[in-house]
Amino acid sequence: LWDGSYPFYPGANACFPFDTTRAVIVTVFLSMLLMFIIILPGIRGRGRLFWFLRLVLGLFMGAVVLTVQFTRDWETGWVQANTSYKSFSRAQVDVDIGLHIGLAGVNVTLRGNPVHQINETINYNEHFPWNFGADYDRSYSEGLEKGLPSPILYVAEKFSSQSPCAVHRQYRIAGHYASLALWLAFCTWLISILLFSMSILLYGGHMLLLTAALILFSLLFFFTARNTPKCPIQFGPVSLRTDYGESFWLTLATGLLCLLLGLAIIILNSVQPEKLKLIFSLDKSSKEE
Repeated sequence: LWDGSYPFYPGANACFPFDTTRAVIVTVFLSMLLMFIIILPGIRGRGRLFWFLRLVLGLFMGAVVLTVQFTRDWETGWVQANTSYKSFSRAQVDVDIGLHIGLAGVNVTLRGNPVHQINETINYNEHFPWNFGADYDRSYSEGLEKGLPSPILYVAEKFSSQSPCAVHRQYRIAGHYASLALWLAFCTWLISILLFSMSILLYGGHMLLLTAALILFSLLFFFTARNTPKCPIQFGPVSLRTDYGESFWLTLATGLLCLLLGLAIIILNSVQPEKLKLIFSLDKSSKEE
């Protein structure tokens, strides 16, 4: 012991206040939206409202498809427990333990309740990646060497390749395929925007349908891993259970939105093409203006 604490345990990691990748993506898309809003008064007639709606919906779909690639809340769960804090210590702490599963890895959160206990600040957020170029087992071993708190190591061990739970391979492969489907969906979204800007409405609708299909396929890939049998994550009398997170439901809503918009464009093009041209400001009155 050194001044009443184990010297090989570092202090709690300082958590950055927000996800920088998500902040950059949101900033870029909001900047684009602001730029188009500035030029909005230059559009005359009733086409201004349709143009603004197309702009907001298009940027929203693109921002969601790109952002959920990097989020870590496709599957989340929290539990309050009284558990041991460190190895070789009998100290018990009251903590909130969170598990956040994304396409690229697992985040384990440990937050004291209250934060300051046993002369320490208990506020950890550790990421264990399994994406391409990352080694989950190595990250777990580094956590052991750093002496991370026992609850974090216990949860992270459940997803290692050596764990008897055997969920590492399913989640890793499902995350890779879901990520690939979302990157393809982002590409088809860009193509649909290009086609709509060139007034090729029917093929733009087809690309929106393809975008929706790819988004829904990504959800299907994650769904297969989510429904594999898991080992219980037990902390005394309570267990940590997870459910679909915000990113999953937001991706589902975006996929259904792309599906409905694509179908609406194709149906209007067949039944009432004049109304479709009106929505995209291609009617005769707009040309005269």
